[in-house]
Amino acid sequence: MVDGVALFVVGLFLAWFFCRMGAVLDYRWEWGTIPSYILRRNDGGGWVPNLLLTGFFTTVKLSFWATLLASLIGVLTGAMRAFGTPGQKFLGWLYVETLRNIPALVLVFLFYFFISSQFLDFLGMDLWLRTRSDTTRVMVAFFFAGEAQINAFFSAVMTLAIYEGAYVTEIVRGGLVSVSHGQWEAARASGLTEFQAFRHVILPQALRKILSPLAGQFISTIKDSAIMSVISIQELTFQGMEIMAATFLTFEVWITVTLLYFILTFSLSRAVAVIDRRTVKF
Repeated sequence: MVDGVALFVVGLFLAWFFCRMGAVLDYRWEWGTIPSYILRRNDGGGWVPNLLLTGFFTTVKLSFWATLLASLIGVLTGAMRAFGTPGQKFLGWLYVETLRNIPALVLVFLFYFFISSQFLDFLGMDLWLRTRSDTTRVMVAFFFAGEAQINAFFSAVMTLAIYEGAYVTEIVRGGLVSVSHGQWEAARASGLTEFQAFRHVILPQALRKILSPLAGQFISTIKDSAIMSVISIQELTFQGMEIMAATFLTFEVWITVTLLYFILTFSLSRAVAVIDRRTVKF
């Protein structure tokens, strides 16, 4: 009953919104143009992703690699914050407090223009990729980006991972310290080394407690990836701005972009909810 009422209210709001747009702003909706920016026909007559869908896939790749790296940073730094030496705890604290008190946009510019541009240019990944076989270039473009965007893509991944890693660190630290000290003593008494006790006893228990907060942080990573449009990463927000500038279909484009983001984040939240229920049962 409650769900039905909520859907009815949302439907009324959307109907009111579209009516007001037409009446007040004299806005002419042109939804028929949007599908052509999602899929297009190639020279062979088949359907291939167009700007919005390629931007969606770039967002998925960017968020996936940034989440993976942020998780690694968060687990290592969270363990340092929870069980490390005083020096390790201080370094973990310094990392977390510094990153959490810098605006993400400022960090993007600092990292891209003053750090990664020099480091990645020195590595010459784009030049290396241009000399590889077609198969290698296709594989790298599929999992990461093409040679024209590879440096900027890795810069975006590292920046986003370092930023999100600070938040993951605190989530992991909270989960680790919530495991009772008796679990450590029992693991050590059974003959496990300190690392084995952490890996096989403490970390699995902590992960069950932090799964939901981690899911929320991973969803934030997807949304924060939109910031990378400022360094011309051709993800979903960047492609949306390009299409809007070319067509002036402001509301159609941004509503479509919003729906694509929602599909991605809602799917992730549902998947985590299923895993969470199975973990609780176990």
